Amino acid sequence: MAIEKVKKYFAEIGEPERVVEFEELTATSQQAADVLNCEVGRIAKTISVFVDKKPVLILLGGDMNLDNKKFKAQFGCRPHMIPVDEVENYIGHAVGGTCPFAVNDGVPIYLDESLKRFDFVYPAAGNDKSVVKLQLDELEKYIKSAGWVDVAKLKGGA
Repeated sequence: MAIEKVKKYFAEIGEPERVVEFEELTATSQQAADVLNCEVGRIAKTISVFVDKKPVLILLGGDMNLDNKKFKAQFGCRPHMIPVDEVENYIGHAVGGTCPFAVNDGVPIYLDESLKRFDFVYPAAGNDKSVVKLQLDELEKYIKSAGWVDVAKLKGGA
């Protein structure tokens, strides 16, 4: 189970208390924000895409969507979402609990600039009822970030 991999990862780095589990669903940004009683932008949603036919993760604010033009400018191609039934195979976590921790080897993880609005954010922790609260510098360190990108736009924005 993916959450067990995430718990093991945090235990190995001396932070076992970081993974928080709930009775309620946190599978979507809105569900997580409701459970945590915070603004939806603080939910660091994890998007699984192919870049040059290779899996890549991008974390962005829960109130954001990928912007095709910005994505193409950054990566040289349009974003191609990994099919829902293939995410777990490519990434190591199923949709609803996809997170940037304990992912399959070789999957680069990028942080979108939209997260910089916040001092701390909540990414998922491997299943649809869990999160991890991290300051941005901790997030960057714990996921071994491939870097910051600017590939998002506000939902409903141009």
